[in-house]
Amino acid sequence: MLRVAGIIGAAAGVAAAGIAAGVAAERAVVRRSKTAPGDRYADEPFGELPYDESCQIETADGTEIHVELLGPPPGPGRPTLVFVHGFCLDMGTFHFQRSALTARGEDRMVFYDQPGHGRSGRLESGEYRLAALGETLRAVIDRTAPTGPMVLIGHSMGGMTIMAFAERYPELFGDRVIGTVLMATSGGLVAETKFGLPAIIARAGAPLLPVVDNATRLTGTVIDRARRASANLAWLLTRRYGFGTPTPSPALVSYVERMNARTSTETVARYLRTLYSHARYPALAALRNTPTLVIVGERDMITPVTHSEEILRWLPDAEYVKVPDSGHVVMLEHADEVNEALLDFLDRLPGRATAEADRDD
Repeated sequence: MLRVAGIIGAAAGVAAAGIAAGVAAERAVVRRSKTAPGDRYADEPFGELPYDESCQIETADGTEIHVELLGPPPGPGRPTLVFVHGFCLDMGTFHFQRSALTARGEDRMVFYDQPGHGRSGRLESGEYRLAALGETLRAVIDRTAPTGPMVLIGHSMGGMTIMAFAERYPELFGDRVIGTVLMATSGGLVAETKFGLPAIIARAGAPLLPVVDNATRLTGTVIDRARRASANLAWLLTRRYGFGTPTPSPALVSYVERMNARTSTETVARYLRTLYSHARYPALAALRNTPTLVIVGERDMITPVTHSEEILRWLPDAEYVKVPDSGHVVMLEHADEVNEALLDFLDRLPGRATAEADRDD
């Protein structure tokens, strides 16, 4: 039983953040791919963007959450933008959006690492639950933006976190939450995603989670070492299942793979049940009275286009951007297109002032 659980735990680690099995390649292929000439992001300072201040927030369950803030203080017509990242990633997934918004110098931004991810602490015991992630988002808001309007921007599990938040606090939408951006996410079709091993893990996860949890507690560090030792395979899997173009930036693939690798196998296993059982389409009703932007990569294999189309069925007035030749990390792979859609959406929010309007006045 432990052997089976160990295999599933290891597979879950490889599959984290949209990576599936089935790719085999020689190390030489990886070396050639990583050194492709003309990589536009070869010198990009991933994970090194500055911030104005940082803090640690303790959630109700005692988990320490790492938060970074930047931009001018919010004021009239200036909502706070709160970014919520996805599974097995960290706040760095919004690298290009953070850079573009910083260059404009107009917006107050809040970024944080979800529990068990990045520089945030891990849950002491039990499993992670999306409802608790919604409460974590509330704790971050209460500390960093206790008053005034705000826009919630979530990718993948971050979008699910926003749905869990809306399920618990629907009254805040249309009052304080004046806009929502959902990128490459799902309201509850996770179990129906059929793209290889992650689907198998999801289907097997529910009955085997107690076994997986115990096994990863015993052998998680061994599995993590194995993951690191198979970095070349992980890099190829990341490229294959996280991106939509056949030749994405090698530096960008490496950046995503590093975020995957930093998420422990124990954390992966303890998230399985809540991701598998996520079903919150009715919670989207809270968003109907506020502008919503839905973005998805046309070749997303993790939360395919059908997931976003189902969100649109519940939110028929939402804006929809489908990015060609893009996979699950659409905001990294096609940052220019995503930034254009995001900035345009923000500038058109009711009651929002822009720098251009201020100059005209």
